[in-house]
Amino acid sequence: MQIAYRARDITEAHIVAGFLGAHGVEAFVGGHYLQGAMGEIGAAGFSNVHVNDEDLFRARELVREYETGAPQALVSASDGEGRADFYARWFLFALVVLAIAAIHAGG
Repeated sequence: MQIAYRARDITEAHIVAGFLGAHGVEAFVGGHYLQGAMGEIGAAGFSNVHVNDEDLFRARELVREYETGAPQALVSASDGEGRADFYARWFLFALVVLAIAAIHAGG
């Protein structure tokens, strides 16, 4: 395991770990118990994001992307729509179908 990112606090570490996970890099957050030793005050410098040795290069690239604030899309531009739009449209379609079925069943 290698440290891919040294976070300011545990929350940021989890955000970065989630960002890496969304891009297919398995990440682990360390420093939970050290953070808790400080009580309610947010301790800094104890939280790290760890990745497997073979994922270190890709993780560091993604961390640079995270720090610049210009993340690449999870879905390629050729798809024409993101995953969220795709699922939202199907969800709305299912709601309309159920509403029509409920109207016909009740009437």
